[in-house]
This record gives sequence, C-alpha cells and structure tokens, in this order.
Amino acid sequence: MVPIDSLQGVITFITAARSISFTEAAARLGVSKSAVGKSIARLEERLGVQLFHRTTRRISLTADGDAYFIACSNALEEIGAAESGLGPGTREPSGRLRVDIPVAFGRRVIAPLLFEIAKKYPSLRLNMTFSDHLVDPIEEGIDLLVRFGDIKDTSGLVARRLARQRWAICAAPDYLARFGVPASLEDLDRHHCIVGHRRGQPLSWRVTQNQETVRFSPPFTHQIGDGEAMILAALAGVGLCQMPRCLFRDDIEAGRLVEVLGGYEPEPVEVHAVWPKVSHLRPKVRYVVDELVRLFEDWQ
Repeated sequence: MVPIDSLQGVITFITAARSISFTEAAARLGVSKSAVGKSIARLEERLGVQLFHRTTRRISLTADGDAYFIACSNALEEIGAAESGLGPGTREPSGRLRVDIPVAFGRRVIAPLLFEIAKKYPSLRLNMTFSDHLVDPIEEGIDLLVRFGDIKDTSGLVARRLARQRWAICAAPDYLARFGVPASLEDLDRHHCIVGHRRGQPLSWRVTQNQETVRFSPPFTHQIGDGEAMILAALAGVGLCQMPRCLFRDDIEAGRLVEVLGGYEPEPVEVHAVWPKVSHLRPKVRYVVDELVRLFEDWQ
C-alpha cells in the first residue's frame, strides 16, 4: 500500500510533469522550488527510478516518468469520478472509460454510438481499442468490452445483452456476375469464400439446416483475421463473406454488396457488454451500458 504522506509527492510530480520547470511547478503549488525538488527526489528514491531529465532551464519526463505520469493521471481521474458519483447532484458518467470493441463492428456501429454518448456527457473521456478476440478486462485494465455470441467464461465478469443482430452472406455484384449466384450450400464448392481465423484456425459460418442453426465450413479461399478487412475483401469482389447484417447495411442499400443464401439465415447473434464484477458499478460504466442498450434500438 502506498504511504499516505507519499500521495502529496504524487500531486507534486503530476504538477511538475505538466510544467516546464520546478520553478513553474512551485508557483502552481504555492511552495518553494526547493520543496518541489526535494519532493520529487524522495519519490524517485522510493520508486528506484529517475522520473525527470533535468537541465538548468527545463525538465522533461524520462520513459519511466512518462509511464508513471499516465498511471497517476488515470488514478486521479478515477478518484474524481468516484467522488462525483457519491454526491447528491447529477450522477452523470465522467472520467476515463477504457473500452475494447470488435474491429469492424466497433468502427461501424459501436464507435459512432460511443461518440454520441461522449457528446452528451462532456466529462466522459474515451480510451478505445479494437480487437476481435476476448481479452481479460481485469488484466488489461479495461472497463468495458463489447463482444458477439455467448460469453462462456464469466468468472469475475458481468455480461449484459445489448442487442441481437441478424447474419447475412454477401458478395459484390461483379463477383456474382463472374461466378454466379449460389442457390444452395452445395453451390459454395464452386465459389470463393472469405472467412475469419483465430489462433491459426479458420472460423466456420453459421447457417440454418433442418430448422436448426449449425456450424458450416465453406471453402476457405481467403482467411483474414480482421473483420474490417474481410468486408473490404468482399467489396473488392474476391469472394462471399458472412457478417452481422448491420455491417453490410449501407453497402447493401448502396448496391455495392448483394445478399445471397437468405434461406439459410441462422438465428441472430447476441451482442453483449462485458465488464469486471465489482461491488459497486461505477456510474460511467452503468450509464454507457444503458445508453448503448437504448441506442441499439435504432440499429436492428
């Protein structure tokens, strides 16, 4: 545990990191330049690293100092957000929200919704990353994940369904002009298919057969480990691609892609918000999840 008296050293450090010199930091803090220098020296001694490069005119952060500054700034933002959520006033989301979302779905659907939320709540600060695999939010320091499908391992996690999204198989008009429009799954043996892959293994499609949703492995002509690139490949006319229909919606309406094999459409896929299980859900997570649920009503 960090000693209580060292917290003042952290405040001094952050102020100095945002200043060009210890003299400027001292003026901001209302103390002497010597007091700032001694506080930073004690902090460096406790941490065992050098935090600043010092010259007679200015200071600048070392690599260790930069990493420590980010960590301390984020911690202070969390404290500020916690305090704002305890008062009797409006409990709007504020502070840094770290969100990890799927690549294509994140860019085309989730990111615009998050930007709407950030516009509505100016005190909320987004830190967004994009990945198509399930990461450990606790280990990675992520506040909120958005993922497709069932969340199998929920130990230490909470999952809430945001929406259900239909599947679609699409191809570009020029591809269908060259290879024909498939009428059955058997026809896919004569087609090029674009599939995702994870850990070196191609991912199967979901289709309905005998009124039941099953896994189907089409010819793995192109294996691409990025959802956005898979859509670009379909638009380029290199093959058929299956994705949640919302990702194809604009391209279908514009005629850039054509939906095929509609009779094999499987059950919709569920989209979940996932976050670490805590005793008290922070306002920023609760509000953002509630807003996503509301905004998703227009994305069916």
